[in-house]
Amino acid sequence: MDQTPIRVLLAKVGLDGHDRGVKVVARALRDAGMDVIYSGLHRTPEEVVNTAIQEDVDVLGVSLLSGVQLTVFPKIFKLLDERGAGDLIVIAGGVMPDEDAAAIRKLGVREVLLQDTPPQAIIDSIRSLVAARGAR
Repeated sequence: MDQTPIRVLLAKVGLDGHDRGVKVVARALRDAGMDVIYSGLHRTPEEVVNTAIQEDVDVLGVSLLSGVQLTVFPKIFKLLDERGAGDLIVIAGGVMPDEDAAAIRKLGVREVLLQDTPPQAIIDSIRSLVAARGAR
């Protein structure tokens, strides 16, 4: 059985300056044995995609509180496809209306984990998504 830790990039894209929640998620994922890279604040879609590819992550988690999800995720998926990384699991977190969550799922976001999602549910979701995808 492969014991390689799941690698996760957590990113804050755009002008959103609130990162307490994503830091809590990062700690929970690390405590669960995952390798976690946190991009820091104010990243562009290009920076996030480049980092995800360079770091060879299994999961790209984008945390948004600023309402730009319908702009950011199309750019991220376009860049991933252009770079040959369309198999990367992309999840979203933060605060957004239900209709936006549904819209970004249609774009390819595999899971939307909102601000009230318990840390263990996030861990379980990531493990399940990676297991279902299998080896890259």
